[in-house]
Amino acid sequence: MISLFEPLELGRFKLDNRVTMAALTRQRAGESGIPTELHQKYYSQRATAGLVVTEGTFPAWTNRAFPGQAGIATDEQAEGWRAVADRVHEEGGTLFMQIMHGGRTSHPDLIDGANPEAPSAFDWGGTVRGFAGKMDAPVSRELKKEELPRIVDEFRQGARRAIDAGVDGVEIHGANGYLLHEFMAPSANKREDEFGGSPENRWRLPEMVIRAVVEEIGADRVGVRFSPAHNVQGVIEDDQEDMLATYGGLLDALAPLNLAYVSLLHGEPDSELIATLAQKARANGVTKVLMNDGFPTITSKEDAQREIELDYVDAAVVGRQLIANPDLVRRWREGLELNEPDQDTFYLGGERGYIDYEYAAD
Repeated sequence: MISLFEPLELGRFKLDNRVTMAALTRQRAGESGIPTELHQKYYSQRATAGLVVTEGTFPAWTNRAFPGQAGIATDEQAEGWRAVADRVHEEGGTLFMQIMHGGRTSHPDLIDGANPEAPSAFDWGGTVRGFAGKMDAPVSRELKKEELPRIVDEFRQGARRAIDAGVDGVEIHGANGYLLHEFMAPSANKREDEFGGSPENRWRLPEMVIRAVVEEIGADRVGVRFSPAHNVQGVIEDDQEDMLATYGGLLDALAPLNLAYVSLLHGEPDSELIATLAQKARANGVTKVLMNDGFPTITSKEDAQREIELDYVDAAVVGRQLIANPDLVRRWREGLELNEPDQDTFYLGGERGYIDYEYAAD
């Protein structure tokens, strides 16, 4: 039986264990988007996880999705991440940066008065957060076909900056209701050109982004995150056949690239949908599958162990338990008591609930 504490070959990296850290929104980077000493301490505290994935990070100002989000759009932001990567490496960790475009979940308050960009323009009835607080989501601006190469290049440039800053790899965010997820879902993508309509058209932009990033930094340091049927932020996916055609078609197209990993978020890791998609992701024998069942429940050690015992899952992705327990791998390995995550501090800003969770006593 595979153990959570066994090493794993993932792309060009050898992970010490199969407990990996999810990208977690923490909103500690202020208006500048520059990582600080807080980020250095937070990520380095958790470096004993097999893989540490950063919060979703914007590669261009028009991509920002929420206040306090860290960026990789400027040299100053890249230098902030360089210090984070150095600290994680000093602790023996492997660090990937999740790169994302917020799509229609943004607000002019976050992006210098610009209108949020999306596959299609309509009122989706959601709420978003800006620096001024919680607000109704504006009707976004539909991206023109001739603008899509710019979106691709923003991801490419963000990946290059991340690697040049010493980050080990990148995870492309195609989940959670953000731009690439919006393009894949018929509930958010109403386009009538070659980037909308059929599953093949809807996954065209995500494929272009992933291929461009692979070309820039190498497939063995690229992962991608999907959350089919997550049904969050107004992106509703309730047609199993369509999801199999959309995500399955994209994974078939990506298989020859030999990505480092595909990370899947779904409440039922043993469902037919996830089993089918995971097997497609692993069809090349190189790409690993990371699994996160952490919504709506918190992932337990038993949950994580059950996930990796599925014959199509290689590692477990853990979120809130790693917020509260920087030394989670040790606690799980030794059966030690766990800290409880304080949800009131997840997006609070500052040290509280970020870098002040205690380690287990020796």
